[in-house]
Amino acid sequence: MELSPVSTCARFHHIHPCPTPLSFPIFPRVSTTTSSSGSGSGRGSQRSSAAAGTPALIDIPCNDAQKSGAADAQRRHSKPYLARKDAILQVQKSPHLGSALQRLGGVLKVQDLNVILRNFGQQSRWQDLFQLFDWMQQHNKISASSYSSYIKFMGTSLNPAKALEIYNNIPDELTKTNVFICNSVLRCLIRNGKFDSSMQLFRKMKHNGLIPDAITYSTLLAGCMKVKDGYSKALDLVQELNYNGLQMDSVMYGTLLAVCASNNRCEEAQSYFNQMKDEGHSPNIYHYSSLLNAYASGGNYKKAEELVQDMKSSGLVPNKVMLTTQLKVYVRGRLFEKSRDLLVELDTLGFAKDEMPYCLLMDGLAKAGRIDEARSVFNEMKGKCVKPGGYSYSIMISSFCRGGLFEEAKELAAEFEAKCDKYDVAICNAILCAYCRAGEMESVMRTMRKMDELAISPDYNTFHILIKFFCKEKLYMLAYQTMEDMHRKGHQPAEELCSSLIYHLGKIKAHSEAFSAYSMLKYSKRTMCKAFHEKILHILIAGKLLKDAYVVVKDNAKFISPAAIKKFAKSFVKLGNINLINDVLKVIHASGNKIDQHNQFSAASQRLFQMAVSRYIAQPEKKDLLLQLLQWMPGQGYVVDSSTRNLILQNAHLFGRQLIAEILSKQHMMSKALKSH
Repeated sequence: MELSPVSTCARFHHIHPCPTPLSFPIFPRVSTTTSSSGSGSGRGSQRSSAAAGTPALIDIPCNDAQKSGAADAQRRHSKPYLARKDAILQVQKSPHLGSALQRLGGVLKVQDLNVILRNFGQQSRWQDLFQLFDWMQQHNKISASSYSSYIKFMGTSLNPAKALEIYNNIPDELTKTNVFICNSVLRCLIRNGKFDSSMQLFRKMKHNGLIPDAITYSTLLAGCMKVKDGYSKALDLVQELNYNGLQMDSVMYGTLLAVCASNNRCEEAQSYFNQMKDEGHSPNIYHYSSLLNAYASGGNYKKAEELVQDMKSSGLVPNKVMLTTQLKVYVRGRLFEKSRDLLVELDTLGFAKDEMPYCLLMDGLAKAGRIDEARSVFNEMKGKCVKPGGYSYSIMISSFCRGGLFEEAKELAAEFEAKCDKYDVAICNAILCAYCRAGEMESVMRTMRKMDELAISPDYNTFHILIKFFCKEKLYMLAYQTMEDMHRKGHQPAEELCSSLIYHLGKIKAHSEAFSAYSMLKYSKRTMCKAFHEKILHILIAGKLLKDAYVVVKDNAKFISPAAIKKFAKSFVKLGNINLINDVLKVIHASGNKIDQHNQFSAASQRLFQMAVSRYIAQPEKKDLLLQLLQWMPGQGYVVDSSTRNLILQNAHLFGRQLIAEILSKQHMMSKALKSH
């Protein structure tokens, strides 16, 4: 960042004759940005090199402290300096930013505008921030620091798309690989849950010339905490930073421990903790807390107690987070007496003024089936004037639902709605579950409207609760519409629920909707029960959706019984698309269901061929399909029966007598050969 001498004049009283390393980066202007050869050597070296490569706003010779101090004081009282100082204050306070910039923009330098930019960001004045940055771009008063700060605030305002747009539109390719700008973009994406996008961009940045520093890797490591296979992704990053000659610092170790904890890697967390100490890094409260979190995933209370004791021996005092995490360890290990004792200690220390520690114990008790004890903790919390929120209510409502206490669940849901105004998807799901189990349709609809009003996006559990409820209320089309919405949102329906809905849709003759629900499940990543294919086949046949039925048979014939395939074949040849009859017969043959006298098709096989021939004769324009069928049959060991043969001969003039005679002659020879066997 660039530091304006105008807005931070008080800090210059502490300037030393020889500049000391700054605690923040200083960037050159875009037009003069150069890459630092030492950017991969660590945070301190990079900051120093960045500072050294930047034209100083106030040039202070290192060999003359008194002269530099006098020059500094003189500049502070110069007219240009005072004019800039006044201009900064006016722009920051102006209710009309555009007019203020029009009047005062000529006085302000890039570093002054950066100060105003950061001021707007720190005060969350997003519209002013956007307007100022646009003005800076238009008037070419912009530096790398401007980009870095602006992108950082885009992450704070939850606008990663805008941050990416700004980054991609940076005109100078060298500036786009400035490590501070790149770090800001990556941090913005990570902060907004865009880990995959951040990794793709990181690879592109490296290809374009970025030399990542320790902060780059620390930022990406932090993103591994909340993604699938985060531990393996973190290992790849650690290997890469080591390959690039960078060293793990205490911040990175803390992040890596947190990644291990979030991925249930207890042993690995312990190993990294020991490695960190062996390398000379002193663990702080954050490291201990992260390792304790790893122990919590398995309820390893003995190691947790040893760790807390080790921390105390090192002179660190357990804080609220540490003790709350230890409580979680006890709860996971179902050591409820120890949990209660620790909760009392938290309360005594003043660390139990919110619902979290109570919720941990309540949740553990409820999941252990000790609902009465969980209710007692909930009431104790309210008795101590600790305001319950959505988390505690959702725990208790859900536990009542699991225990079959539907009236109590409904009453507690109504109590939350009356007393609380902060909703999230977890409490909404609990409330929906309570009202659904109690059969309160009006309350269910009211809760759904509430979610829409508050822009709370439903998750997998929301859809599951609603579909199950609508099926119970025999509102099968509403259940189907909810499943469609679920699918559009990227959630995969559970097979058991989907199967039940498909069955009921078939019963009410909603055959097309049943097939759509089947397709949602089939093309999801879930494993599908083999019997499911035959179930949907019967529904499609009943609904005369024979083209869809053909797709099911074609893709899954090996999972469908011969009787079901026989039923499908008869229906399709009789009523299906005439252009697909030959294809259907070939698929049935290829599936191992040979259509001849020696298996389950026997007499039915002749009826199939007879029906097919009859349909072709009824539409002479389909003569090519009839000829193709008759030519295909002998090669597979099939012949027409005498009645079908006579029917063909009677209509031979429609297809060419000579050709029909040749084909039937071959079939006759095949028939003799079959009889001889």
